[in-house]
Amino acid sequence: MNKIDIANQKALEIVNKGEPVLVDIKFAKDVLPGMAKNVIGHAGPPITWAEMCGPMKGAVIGAIKYEGLATTDEEAVKLVESDGVIFKHNHSMGAVGPMTGMITYSMPLYEVKNMTFGNVGYCTFNEGLGKVMRFGANDETVIKRLKWLEEVLAPVLKKMLSEYGPMNLKIIITKALAMGDEMHQRNVAASALFLKELAPKLVTVIEDKEVLKEVMEFVTGNEQFFLNLAMAAGKSIMDPAKNIKDSTLVTAMSRNGTNFGIKVSGLGERWFEAPVEMPVGLYFPGYSEKDANPDMGDSTIVETYGIGGFAMGSAPAVVRFVGAASVEAALDYTRDMGEITIGKSPHYIIPNMNFEGVPTGIDIRKVVEFGLAPVINTGMAHKEPGIGQVGAGIVKAPMSCFTQAVEAFAAQYKPEE
Repeated sequence: MNKIDIANQKALEIVNKGEPVLVDIKFAKDVLPGMAKNVIGHAGPPITWAEMCGPMKGAVIGAIKYEGLATTDEEAVKLVESDGVIFKHNHSMGAVGPMTGMITYSMPLYEVKNMTFGNVGYCTFNEGLGKVMRFGANDETVIKRLKWLEEVLAPVLKKMLSEYGPMNLKIIITKALAMGDEMHQRNVAASALFLKELAPKLVTVIEDKEVLKEVMEFVTGNEQFFLNLAMAAGKSIMDPAKNIKDSTLVTAMSRNGTNFGIKVSGLGERWFEAPVEMPVGLYFPGYSEKDANPDMGDSTIVETYGIGGFAMGSAPAVVRFVGAASVEAALDYTRDMGEITIGKSPHYIIPNMNFEGVPTGIDIRKVVEFGLAPVINTGMAHKEPGIGQVGAGIVKAPMSCFTQAVEAFAAQYKPEE
């Protein structure tokens, strides 16, 4: 093997050795570097207010109101335009967030530790369905739900983990893949498995029956509850594979509704960006492609470590929801992703593909060589702020990100060393 292949095998081994475990609930103000009351974390590579899409701006307005920095939309916009808000992309703080990805000072976060390497990854809680900030909504119901997550759900989950100990997410992901999830747009089994572990413990740590009822109704009523845990797991898994000399492994993929960005192990913290693509899929009644915003969110961290769209072959029930033509098409997506990855996971297995491991470790060289861009399962937000989700579908990463990265890698690579 040449130097690149050796480096990539090292990187893949690090990814496959990752052991993500939910260890605690923390608040952004206590653990994220540089977090302050007027700092807002967002999904994707860095972006300015002027460049932000409609739902991202809507979420920012909601985040400002959530933190009490403004009481009206107009006041929130004025605060931003007077440079009263500092924007930071979540990956720079060791965190991820779905869709708009809002992370603010008071928000609770899952703390997931990679037990193999000792690093941690953070992600916000899933807000549930309907009008939610991750899709750009920002009215009173959205703020009220976020405050409930902060003041009710976070403390009881923290108490549960304190009394009963960590929860192994790798085991849940492995089981869920065997039960028909792909962990991005379908988290039915994973959420149920998490609840199975959660429920008997919550019964003992929540004394107030009304609070117990609220918590159980919230978790059971949200089949996407586990997505944010899978994202935090992905962040903890991929970060140790960064900065490996001569490696062409992709360590992060993310989008902010305007640009799509990737990071590459051997190229450090540099983002390689291109305009985001528009997902193709199914729309909720009353909406169509003319209503949708282009691709958005940090949730592509799951595809980066081999699940999500890469594991579509494990989730035949999701294919209609994301607009795939058939079960065979879903299997083909997974097979295609095997062409652009370094190897397969020995842990995350697809039973209906002869128990093969999911394709793992995107190689920028193979993406460009085969002309196959990573496939992503995603939700779709309305292009106007304040409305929310309008559908779900499939999108591909822009090829330009990978050609730029290959060119940058070639410029610094010295094969004679």
